[in-house]
This record gives sequence, structure tokens and C-alpha cells, in this order.
Amino acid sequence: MLNSPIDEIKARLDIVEVIGSYIKLSKTGANFRAVCPFHSEKKPSFFVSPAKQIWHCFGCGVGGGIFDFVMKIEGVEFGDALKILAQKAGVELRPISKELKTERGRLYEICELATKFFEKQLQESKTGKEAKDYLLKRGISEDSIKKWRLGYSPDTWQGLTDFLLGKGYKTEEIEKAGLLIRSNSQKFASFYDRFRGRIIFPIFDLNSQVIGFGARVFKEKDKTEVAKYINTPNTLLYDKSRVLYGLDKAKIEIRKKNECILVEGYTDVILLAQTGFENVVACSGTALTSYQLKILKRYTDNLITAFDMDIAGDSATKRGIELAQTLGFNIKVLLLPKESDPADVVAKNPADFEKILKEKKSIVDFYFDTTFERFDKSQIEGKKEISKILLPVIKRITNEIEKSFWLEELAKRLETKEEALLTELKKIKTTEEVLGLESEEIINLPSKSRKELLEERLACLILKDQTNLNVLNKEDLEFFSPAIAKIIKEFQNNSDLSHLEPELMNLASYLSLKAEMEEEVDPQTELKNCLKEFRCLQIKEKLDKISKDIKRAENEKNLKELEKLLQEFNHCSKILTNIEKNYEEKIF
Repeated sequence: MLNSPIDEIKARLDIVEVIGSYIKLSKTGANFRAVCPFHSEKKPSFFVSPAKQIWHCFGCGVGGGIFDFVMKIEGVEFGDALKILAQKAGVELRPISKELKTERGRLYEICELATKFFEKQLQESKTGKEAKDYLLKRGISEDSIKKWRLGYSPDTWQGLTDFLLGKGYKTEEIEKAGLLIRSNSQKFASFYDRFRGRIIFPIFDLNSQVIGFGARVFKEKDKTEVAKYINTPNTLLYDKSRVLYGLDKAKIEIRKKNECILVEGYTDVILLAQTGFENVVACSGTALTSYQLKILKRYTDNLITAFDMDIAGDSATKRGIELAQTLGFNIKVLLLPKESDPADVVAKNPADFEKILKEKKSIVDFYFDTTFERFDKSQIEGKKEISKILLPVIKRITNEIEKSFWLEELAKRLETKEEALLTELKKIKTTEEVLGLESEEIINLPSKSRKELLEERLACLILKDQTNLNVLNKEDLEFFSPAIAKIIKEFQNNSDLSHLEPELMNLASYLSLKAEMEEEVDPQTELKNCLKEFRCLQIKEKLDKISKDIKRAENEKNLKELEKLLQEFNHCSKILTNIEKNYEEKIF
């Protein structure tokens, strides 16, 4: 009998499937491993146990169960993780009072209601129908309008705000969702809708919940009078530097094809997806950021850029691509016709985009071709400009064999010595090096004492085989740290540790998974040796304490206590000798 929605969710969902929907997992024996999504690393140290339904990263030390993972990767509280996992599991949660709902939960509701409001306006209002006609003329189908939940914001000052106020939400909450703007003018109302008279593109998180909006004008007169695009500002739910438009719908296809097409606009994403190129996302009106790239890294190492790749100057696009190169992505470039974006190409003829996709170039090929087109390599100034642009590109290549190939290629094309280029290459500091972006994130886990390492090892052996509990005695348990001692005692009474408080549960998960990961030639010998060392440490700690007490008794000239302490010291010394000589002898 399942007692709560939490138990039901755990029963219905497999941790491997849930975590596998966020990051790439590879099978290793009975478990799965991956590059940790919570810190930068090259060697996978993140493990998932399907048997125990737990995960742990041995690189950064975090771990836990299914709820812990979703809370950490989504950056949400437990209530929001519960909602996300309930949706995945098809578990219906009981309605909770407004007072108990989290602030994030209220904002999600506001965004969802706003989306429904905009959708209805597109379908039913007079100007909304004009906006819909515009979308259909652009080639966006009825199905895509529904799939992407496109809408229209009426050209009124408080249409949406009045609707949300009528649903019981406060102006402060609507403002926090990014849908309302406060007015400082005496002539106008104190607040007004952010989006007015625009086509609305809802922006979704990885679980397809609406977290923000992009809005575009469509009437010709508006295109010259106001900004063409405006977006939700950063809110508790939405941060444009951490969101990739369309990723919620593209992530499975990206993993399947092992490549991601990067475009600039919402319309590009929708039209490409509509015509079968479903592994496509947009950068949400910003240059690529390290956050976005780390999210993409969960699904693929291969990026295909389908936007303007101006290599001149210090453009935001160039910086984003350079960062992706530094993070080890394989980057290809699509050569689009001039003055065209992917939406234009695919709307005209999807086969043309297919051809462009097949003819994609590597980022380094692209940089070489476009740079040599711009400068005269026969002139010394041209050679200097070419090397100034291309040497940093070569330096960012993480594979040394590939780096050597392109350095040789540059020397050949410039008709100069490779050694001279190598000297110049060593002088170059890329933007990422100056900012410290190219280095691995260093995780400084606290160093562990010999005692801590031994008690962890013993705990692992016990969690692996409950019969190993029989070799422990009362003194052993007292010598363990309080946390591990509690886990062992609980395990002694009940092998199911899922009822432990979160902190102890995380430690138990770590120990359980570590026990699975470690192999022993002879578990019994390993247990015996660890216990021997552990008990030796106990006696040595006792001897150390007695030594201090002896010194104190000598200083106080307390002969009676001194004699007692010396006898205790000799007794403990004999026990230590016996342990080291013959471990089979009973020592307590």
C-alpha cells in the first residue's frame, strides 16, 4: 500500500530514466555513469544505481535520490520537484491552499494562465486573427501554432493584468512574473501590460512549463516605431542566460541524432521543427552562455550553427562560439544564402536546407576560408592579420593532434615556418584564459583522515552484506562517527534506509553506491584487515589520551592516579600488540 504521492512517484518512476532525460548515461556493470552536470569534469565520476535508485558524484560529493536530483538540476524547491515528477509519473497531487503554495508555484500558474489568455486572443479577437494570418503566411502551420502555444497580446493597457487580477492574483505577483510594468508617469495608470499588440511566443523550461515570453510586432507600421522583439525580463522562473528556446521539445531528438542545430529566432526553431529538423534550439535573444552550453553538453557534444558568423571584431556571437570551442564542443557552420535565415530557407524549400545541412563546414574550416578571403596573404600585413585571427582559434582546439594539423595547415598557406607560428601561439592568451573560463572547475573536497576512510570502508562492506554486522561489537560502534554509527544501527534494524533524514540519507546513498562500485578480491579478508586497522586506531587514540593524563598526573604529583593510568596504559599496549600479532584472538 503506497502511503503518499511521494511513494507512488518513486514506485512509478525509474531513476535511470529520469536522470537519463537530463544527461547522457552510459552503462557500466550494474550501474550507469556520466559526466557530472553539477561541476566541470572530463572523466565521468557521476554514478546512478538502478538497484538502489540513488545517484552520487564522487568528484563533487553531491548525491541522493530522484527528488534530490530534480531539485538540484532544475534549481527548484521540493514542492516544485514534486510537481515535475508527479507530472512525469502521472500522479495526481491533491490541491493545496494558496497559503501553502510556493512563490515559484504561483508564478508558474500566472504564466500558464497568461499563455491561455494569449492563445484565446489569437484565435478569437479581430486583430488576433490578423496576427494568425501573418503566422500562416510565414509558413507556420495550424498544428505548430497549437504545439508551440503561440498567442496574441491585445493592444490595450491592462487587458492581461485585469484578467489575472480577476483570477485572484496580486499586481506584485504579476509584476514578478514579468508581465506588468510600473508607471512613473502621472498621466497614465500606475501599471500596464508589458506585452501589447504583439504575437506571443511562450518560453518553456525543460518540463514544458511556461516560464516567460517573447513578443514580436507584426504590423508594418509598428516595425519602425517600436522594438521588433521584446522578452520577459529575468524573473524567479526565467533567466535568458540559462534558457534555450525549444530544448524541451528537441532534447530527445538531439540525443538521438547526437547533434544540435543552433539558430537565433523563435520562428527559425518552429519552422525547422515543423519540416522535420527537430533537433533545433534558439539562444533566447542572447549570445551563447556557459550555462546554456553546459545544459547542451548533457545531450550532445556536436553543435551546428545556423546564424550569422561574423568573425570580425569582438561580437557576442563570436564570443559564444569561442566559449563552446573551449568547452570541447565539435562545431559545424551552415553556409546560408545572404540576407536569409533558416526560416526563410525552409519556408521556401525544405530540400534546400537539407542540402545546406549536408554541406556544413567545421568551425576551423569556416574561419580559415573566411579569413583568407578577407586578407592578402602575399603581404606581410595580411599574414599578420590572418595569424592574429586564426592562432587563437587553433589555440582553443582541445585535441592536440587536430591542433597540430591546423598549425601545419596555417604555416603552409601563409608560406611561413611552423616554428615561428608555434612561438606566436605560445604568446597568445585567449579571452577565456584571461577570464579563467578555459580551466576545469576545481572541486576541493575536504581531505579525510585515516579513521574516516576506514570507517567509510567498513560501512560500505556492511551495507553490501548485512551479515558483516556480526563482526562489530559495542566498542566499534562507539568509535564510529555519530552519523555513520546511526546509519549502521538503522541498517541493523531495517535494511531499508529510505526513512532517514535527508542529510543521513545522502551519506547512506553515497556509502551504498561506493560499496557497489568497489570490487574486492576477497571481501572477508578485506573486512578483517579494515577492522584490524580500525581497532588499532581505537587503541592508539586511547593510548594517546592516557599519555596526556599521565603527564597531567605527574605534574599534579597524584601518585595513586598515576599508578592506575600506567596499568591502563600497559594493558592497552598489550591489546595493541595482540591485535597486530594475532587478529583472530578476541580482543574486547
